[in-house]
Amino acid sequence: MHHTGGPGWRITMDTSGPMLLALYLKDHAGLTGAGMPPVAPAQPRVREADHHQLMQHVGGVPALRREWEAWWQHLIENHPEMSPAVEPPGFPAFGTAPALQRSLQAHFGAALTWARERRAEYERLEKEREASDATSVLREIVEERQLEVGPSARDFTLTIIELPLSEDRAWLVNADKVIMSQSLLADREAFRSYLTPVVEILV
Repeated sequence: MHHTGGPGWRITMDTSGPMLLALYLKDHAGLTGAGMPPVAPAQPRVREADHHQLMQHVGGVPALRREWEAWWQHLIENHPEMSPAVEPPGFPAFGTAPALQRSLQAHFGAALTWARERRAEYERLEKEREASDATSVLREIVEERQLEVGPSARDFTLTIIELPLSEDRAWLVNADKVIMSQSLLADREAFRSYLTPVVEILV
């Protein structure tokens, strides 16, 4: 986790274990374009599998899509909390989402392994950024905006949830939350182009 801040503002950048699990399950089930806004598929690519037989008695793949989208929204709103609790093997917290519960029961082991590998990669990436001071661009964006606005600059907090996504971009998902491809920061100008408008709204 990385924190950047100054008088009256704070930006937190981190990944999310529960959202990594959700991302794996989405791509594994081929739920292209699921979520609001729909985020890009994972990188490295998750192998897609036919879920029709697995879902046939719990509303089919359309039910899985609806239940997954509700879970994803809940994860965004409650980040960084693990809510609802993901408790194998029965996943009782998902009793009202039977298609998603069945997907978790069938694929949790593979999803957890994939999520742990991605988390380890993210931790290595954080160390590299720390060594090169890559996140200093965040402070630059905020300070430039504060100079523009002057004394009327507002206090704010911003949470950036970084995920291994195949598109180098960011998605504003809440008034003070952004989902971002974890590779976006490597391109300073592209990073600025996505984050500057968000900071302009907040400051």
